[in-house]
Amino acid sequence: MAFLLKLCVAQQILSSVAIRSVVKILLRLDLERKISFFRASIIVGGLLVFSGPWEAQADSTDTSSQYSVIESFQVHGFLSQAVVNTSDNRWFGDSPDTSYAFTEAALNGSARILPQLLISGQVLLRQAGDMYDGSPSLDYALADLTFASTLHYRLGVRGGRIKNPFGLYNETRDVPFTRPGIFLPQVVYFDRVRNLVLSSDGMMAYADTFQDYGDVSLIVGGGWPVMDENVEWSYLGADFPGDLESDSPLIVGRLWYSSPNASFNMGLSGTALRMRFDPDVGAPFTLSSGTTDIFYWIASLQYNLELWTISAEYMRQPIEWRDYGEFFPEQDLTSEGWYIQAQYRAHPQFELMMRWEEGYADSGDRDGTQIDRLTGGAITAYSRYSKIFTAGARFDINQNWMVRAEYSYHDGTFILSPRENPIPRDQEKYWHAVSFLLAFRF
Repeated sequence: MAFLLKLCVAQQILSSVAIRSVVKILLRLDLERKISFFRASIIVGGLLVFSGPWEAQADSTDTSSQYSVIESFQVHGFLSQAVVNTSDNRWFGDSPDTSYAFTEAALNGSARILPQLLISGQVLLRQAGDMYDGSPSLDYALADLTFASTLHYRLGVRGGRIKNPFGLYNETRDVPFTRPGIFLPQVVYFDRVRNLVLSSDGMMAYADTFQDYGDVSLIVGGGWPVMDENVEWSYLGADFPGDLESDSPLIVGRLWYSSPNASFNMGLSGTALRMRFDPDVGAPFTLSSGTTDIFYWIASLQYNLELWTISAEYMRQPIEWRDYGEFFPEQDLTSEGWYIQAQYRAHPQFELMMRWEEGYADSGDRDGTQIDRLTGGAITAYSRYSKIFTAGARFDINQNWMVRAEYSYHDGTFILSPRENPIPRDQEKYWHAVSFLLAFRF
C-alpha cells in the first residue's frame, strides 16, 4: 500500500511540464540528501534560463504553435519487480532467503517547447536491498537547447540534472527494458554507487557531426555528483560520523563514434572528481577531514548484426585517499574491470545473453594476497576481486510486458555492497545467484 501511495505521488508530480512543476519536484523529492541552495539553483536556473521562450510562446496568440507544444508532450513510465536468490552473501537484500527487495518504478515526461528546445525529467522510486529504500528521487530534469543543426552537424547544451555520458549503458541504466540483463556488468557499472555515476547537477555542451564515414560526437561538461551513504560505504568502508560530499565540481566527457548504419560503435568516456569528508565535531571516533580523488574512465566497443550484438568494455579507476588520519592511512590504487557480452535475438520476442566479467579492487594486488596478509585476514583476498559468468534470457510478452531470467556464478566478492555485507570474513568466496524480473512499461 505504501508503495502505491509513493507511485501516486510521482504521477501527480509529472502531470505538468511547466517549469514551476520541475521546481516543486526539486523541493519535494530530493530526499536522499539535502542539497545546497547553490546546487538547487544550478538545476532550476538552467531550466528557467532555457524556459524563457516557452513563457513567451504560452502568451502568444499563435494557437497553432501552442498546439504543437501540447502535441509534443509525452509521458511514459515503467514498473519492475525482481526476485533474487543466492547460495551465500547478501545481494539486493536478504537473498540467501530469497529477496524481493529490488523494485523500480518511474514516471518521465518531455516536451519540445521550441524546435530547438526540449525539456524532460524523470522521478524514480527504487528499492534495492539495503542500498536504496524506495523513496522518490529526481533521476534527471534537464533542458536541451540546440544552437545549430544541419544535415552534417549539430551543436547544443544541456543544463539541469543530467545523465552522465558513461559507456554503453549508463544513460539508460535505470530502465529495465534497455539493460542487457537484470543487472548491468557490475565490475564496470557499480550498483553500489549507482547515484554517484548516474547523473550530475550542472551543464554539458555537445557537438555531433554526421559524415559518410559515420557519426562522431563529443560531450564535455561539469557539475556536482549525486552523493548518498552508499558512496561513503564503498570508498571509506563504513558510515563514519560526518558527511562525504563533493569538494568541487566534477568534470565529465565522452568521445563517441558510430558507423553509418550503427553496426559498429566505440568510444571513450570518463570523469574526474574529488570528495571531502567532514567529520562530526565531538564524535567519539571518526576520520579526519580527508579527501578522495577519483578518475573513472571507460573504453567501449559494440558490434551489431541482424541477430547478434557483441559488447565489450574496459574500466579503470585510479583512486587517492589523503589526510584521513592514522586509522585510515594514505594510499593510492587503481581499480579496474572488464567484460565481454553476447546477445542473440533468437526470435523477435526472445533474446539470449551470455557474459564474462572480471573486476579488481587493486590492479597491483589482483589476487588480494597482499591486503590479506597486511590485515591478518580481516580483509580477505577474495573480497578484492570478482570473476563472474552470467547467462540470461528475455521474453517480450508484448510491447508493454517483459520477463527475464538470469543465472550467475561468482568467484570473489568485490562487487558486493559493504553496506549489505560489512564483514569480509563472513562472505563466501564461491557463490551463485538466480534472478527473475517482471517489467511493465507504458
